[in-house]
Amino acid sequence: MSRPEALSPLFRSLHSIKGVGDKLAALLTRYFGAPEGQEAIALDILMHMPSGVVDRRRQVGIAEAYLGQIVTLRLHIDRHLPPPRGREHIPHRVFAHDDTGDVQLVFFRAQGGWVEKALPIGEERFVSGQIGFFNGEKQITHPDYIVEPDKFATLPLVEPVYPLTQGLSSKALAKLVRQVVDDLPLIPEWIAPATMAERNWPRFADAMRMVHLPASPGEAELWAPARQRLAYDEYLAGQLTLQLIRSTMVAARGISRTFTGLVTAKVSSTLPFALTEGQLQAIGEIRADLASPDRMSRLLQGDVGSGKTVVALMAMAAMAESGAQSAMMAPTELLAAQHFKTLKPLCDSAGLGCELLTGKMPAAERRAKLAAIASGETTIVVGTHALFQSGVEFHNLGLTVVDEQHRFGVHQRLALSDKGKHTDLLVMTATPIPRTLVLTHFGDMEVSVLREKPRGRQPIDTAVLSIGDYDRVIARLRARLDEGAQAFWVCPLVEESEHLDVVAAEDRFAELQKALGDQVALVHGRMSAAAKQEVMQRFSANELKLLVATTVIEVGVDVPNASIMIIEHAERFGLAQLHQLRGRVGRGSARSACLLLYKDPLSETAKARLETIKSTEDGFEIAEKDLELRGQGDVLGTRQSGMPGYRLAVPDVHRHLLDYAHDEAKDLLKRNPGLAGAEGEAARTLLYLFRKDLAIPLIRAG
Repeated sequence: MSRPEALSPLFRSLHSIKGVGDKLAALLTRYFGAPEGQEAIALDILMHMPSGVVDRRRQVGIAEAYLGQIVTLRLHIDRHLPPPRGREHIPHRVFAHDDTGDVQLVFFRAQGGWVEKALPIGEERFVSGQIGFFNGEKQITHPDYIVEPDKFATLPLVEPVYPLTQGLSSKALAKLVRQVVDDLPLIPEWIAPATMAERNWPRFADAMRMVHLPASPGEAELWAPARQRLAYDEYLAGQLTLQLIRSTMVAARGISRTFTGLVTAKVSSTLPFALTEGQLQAIGEIRADLASPDRMSRLLQGDVGSGKTVVALMAMAAMAESGAQSAMMAPTELLAAQHFKTLKPLCDSAGLGCELLTGKMPAAERRAKLAAIASGETTIVVGTHALFQSGVEFHNLGLTVVDEQHRFGVHQRLALSDKGKHTDLLVMTATPIPRTLVLTHFGDMEVSVLREKPRGRQPIDTAVLSIGDYDRVIARLRARLDEGAQAFWVCPLVEESEHLDVVAAEDRFAELQKALGDQVALVHGRMSAAAKQEVMQRFSANELKLLVATTVIEVGVDVPNASIMIIEHAERFGLAQLHQLRGRVGRGSARSACLLLYKDPLSETAKARLETIKSTEDGFEIAEKDLELRGQGDVLGTRQSGMPGYRLAVPDVHRHLLDYAHDEAKDLLKRNPGLAGAEGEAARTLLYLFRKDLAIPLIRAG
């Protein structure tokens, strides 16, 4: 179905709106970030929410107009006092009065006689602006509005204030907004009448009018019914999209798997430790998914070191029992190699064929591996996303396991599931994602959570110190290394940048080498994979004692003997990052320590961040706090990756509406999977309004 005709006025280019020339249209297209080759449209203006409201309703006499207030006065214009010639820095003053007192209107650099025209002597004018004082006299500098008494209706007494960009005036934007709002078409209602009544919500068009052209400041407040309704609409559009993706994934029927229990029993018996409660529960949930005829689409969340890899292995072993292969994808070759290192010995002892496939291997070796995958001899394949490029043929791929999913958006999830036509999907993430974000980004997936740490993990002592204590830190570090400990030292940048007063990794490495000799090595993002690998191997083998690194080591480095983590310029890292980095130690039997070095002065937010890390090791608590301190795009590192950013909903204020939207989207598609009839048409209109047309083709007939 194509876009409903009623919405056409909102999808017209801004050029077609009166008063918008090429220059303004180009400016707005840039400002609203329209897709390549497209122009900004009326809908962009409609969805551009005011950041506040100016209240000009205080219409008083001059005597009751107090300092700092915004007032609207009816004035009699008495005389003009322009600046002397050549003295441009002196303002043009206009003297005026009403029955209660006198006021001056002040204009700087007012050339061309427009002030005299706007405020003719002997006439009356309505003037609105902020009251100031100068030499004991009341004045308004550059009034916001000057209107003739018979045009009073054109003065906006309640005026929304919008975020602007260089070259865009608030007057020009306000004019555009009014035109777009006045042309709002009548659209079908997608919220149930009972819900509307219960929450006291206005219709969509009325809500937009209240937010953009409020009669009172209260109408436009974030928590007022109008804005709540619009936030809910935005959440609902997002949730419907995710549910449609889910129904597409699940609808492509999966295969109902049966298990013999033989391979999983073998794997369990070869594990060097007992599985935790959480792991057993997650494995149970995954097995139930695999056994059902629907496709699995599950997110496995667990903090660093909570044992996600083992859960994935048990899923892959169960898959092998049903005669199918599994693929495990990691974001980098370093990580793929690490997973392989963990899995290979366990697979060998359980008789499972497990292979690593990377882009760097010699052609002959690669051919042999590809043949083993195609014949089904290899049951488990580990690699990067190169696994899903052409040339890799599976004998019978049943399960795809993806590590560190938050780097993949919804599109990638869809593309990925195409390779194995009916493959089940298990996504693992070490970023503890707060519930709100799970709903907004992964509402199409079921979730399993591993909360406890595996047995034998050591608690980590975390301390916060100023970089001023550098010498003390080195002395203490030297003593610990002499006792046989290994340590990480993390720096934020690779090379000296003039803008940031940060000791770069290379300089710090040189300093530390001076102090501690050649047991120190450096690894950073600009090194070749082979060079990195070599340093990491020497560190793992305990030939090196101290590894200076940029955040390359954030994800998935496993060196059980390393028990000290020093993070320099800790104030520059986000909470999630600090938590991930700290999780690199405490993996062996030794008591571990994490030292956060900061540089003064610290901002309030940075203080709060360091305090949080110091006080808790619970990743979920940290993630919730991160959400509070930074807002949602940052937690998932999605500021850049085009994940859903909200324009109408403000998560801090409207978070409670997300649950409603999630449930309503689920119910709607259960009731009406093809979005048929009037109800369906209203829902499709909502999807078009919020530009979720990506989801429209996914709507199944009946």
